[in-house]
Amino acid sequence: MTTSPISSNQTNLRDIWYTMIGIPGLENAHIWISIPICSMYIIAIVGNAFLIFLIFSERTLHEPMYLFLSMLALADILLSTVTTPKMLAIFWFQAGGISFGSCVSQMFFLHFIFVTESAVLLAMAFDRFVAICYPLRYTTILTHSVIGKLGVASVTRSFFICFPLIFLVYRLTYCGRSIIRHSYCEHMGIARLACDSIKVNIYYGVIVALFSTFLDVIIIVVSYVLILCTVFRIPSRDARHKALSTCGSHVCVILLFYSPSFFSFLAHRFGGHSIPISVHILIANLYVVVPPCLNPIIYGVKTKKIQDRAVQVFSISNKFC
Repeated sequence: MTTSPISSNQTNLRDIWYTMIGIPGLENAHIWISIPICSMYIIAIVGNAFLIFLIFSERTLHEPMYLFLSMLALADILLSTVTTPKMLAIFWFQAGGISFGSCVSQMFFLHFIFVTESAVLLAMAFDRFVAICYPLRYTTILTHSVIGKLGVASVTRSFFICFPLIFLVYRLTYCGRSIIRHSYCEHMGIARLACDSIKVNIYYGVIVALFSTFLDVIIIVVSYVLILCTVFRIPSRDARHKALSTCGSHVCVILLFYSPSFFSFLAHRFGGHSIPISVHILIANLYVVVPPCLNPIIYGVKTKKIQDRAVQVFSISNKFC
């Protein structure tokens, strides 16, 4: 569905409709690509919802590490749900039409949840830092009140970082370009459809990346350097192994979350035309389902308390069957 060139950006934005085409160059493979994406989406929703249920239904899991994990699980559910249903509609029914307002809404929630999840991973790194470097003060530092404040701070920071994106795309003049070469709406994808200069959008996007996500990564890396310094000073080999094992799941989740996003960020700005756009979009599509799908599996496999609680739930359910 297309629109004719518009003369008044202020009055006609509500009339703009875009068409998202999915993965450019791989249109014939959309059905096949949708199968793993749909499967991972279902696993992500069920797995993360079950993880949240396990944590809140068992008092022994009301510890800082697991409460932060429940925040991560909720963010994963929201991140995949904001994008995947529309993505599957494009793949299955070629239903790529979306209004300007809906596109901007999806853009905001996508970036908002991403920045929030990055902040949650930072909070989880802080949790591991306190647990290993200051074990005697762990329960006094990370009280339920502090955990709640960290959660609110994560959401508040993300809101103030991402809310200006709405004004940055609304201020632009649009003149008829209606094809989005993507499976969902994101900031620069919308901005590139404008007729006037988008330098402010580009600069703000880089600043947001540097002072939110990149800053989070730097602090996480510093925290793990301090953790390793503390661990290697522990005389007992078993104690060192136990301390490192508690960080294993978090490190896996961090690599899953940041690696694709950094690839996309760097490739968009420095990759030029050396990387096909189909590769960019395919990785972007997988990014919103693969980490949410694997995170509950990683924590389920590596965390004994969660395993024990899951076994207990299934054993109780079997008694009623």
